[in-house]
Amino acid sequence: MNFSEDFIAQLQSLAQQVQNLLPPSPPNIDWQTTKAFRWRLMGKKSYLEAVNDLSPIRLTDLQGIDKQKAEITRNTSQFVNKKPANNVLLTGARGTGKSSLIKALLNEFSDQGLRVIEVDRDLLVDLPDIVQLIAHRPERFIIYCDDLSFTADDASYRALKTILDGSMHAGSENVLIYATSNRRHLLPEYMSENLQTSVGDDGELHPSEAIEDKISLSDRFGMWLSFYAMSQNTYLDIVEHWLKTYHLELNAAARTAALQWALGRGNRSGRSAAQFAKDWAGKNLI
Repeated sequence: MNFSEDFIAQLQSLAQQVQNLLPPSPPNIDWQTTKAFRWRLMGKKSYLEAVNDLSPIRLTDLQGIDKQKAEITRNTSQFVNKKPANNVLLTGARGTGKSSLIKALLNEFSDQGLRVIEVDRDLLVDLPDIVQLIAHRPERFIIYCDDLSFTADDASYRALKTILDGSMHAGSENVLIYATSNRRHLLPEYMSENLQTSVGDDGELHPSEAIEDKISLSDRFGMWLSFYAMSQNTYLDIVEHWLKTYHLELNAAARTAALQWALGRGNRSGRSAAQFAKDWAGKNLI
């Protein structure tokens, strides 16, 4: 069968239009030089995207959370050295260094093979696929989930619960999950659920099934780290640290302005201290 040149040209044009509608192929992964990744969804396909512009923050930059920093550093060191280590849940007040701590750990241990994969809450249903993708790699991977919160019927909640401790599969020894949340139990709690708690004849409390289900997810993290609002002195110490990075001192004027900044933001935190230092430096550097 012979086709005219016009017909062939039309087919080629149609094929090109279809090609343009398709998402591009995921980029190849350079496991050796790339330290951080983000799990992305393109159309109906998910893939690992390299993150190249990493935060330069170091563990020494994080002030006022020495106990939490020591615990998670020890756990991460065990992990990169192929010793037993736990999944970690970091909870507490906003701006207190939970997310920054994960970034600083990557900078601390990346030369020892640590890699971080950031996964959005809505893509946690892909966790089994991610684990399978990296299971046989020589690097050590932290799957990082920031600012987690769920509803009880959320598919992502069930996926995370299963991958942590509820699957028949033993999991991969080169993968841990580090998650941050403002909620200790990751799910909203309602007064009606507490009213369902019963008391036995012997006085023993029997929490309702709803409460038990909410606690069961956070309970599958082997390490819990809590972060709290900081004192005024700790806040000012952090301000002073960040001002020094701009070669500025915490003089009386800066101290007063820093306290006013925190009052205006409604909290004293490492984040607000760093933001104030940046603002102050911008106004005062020559």
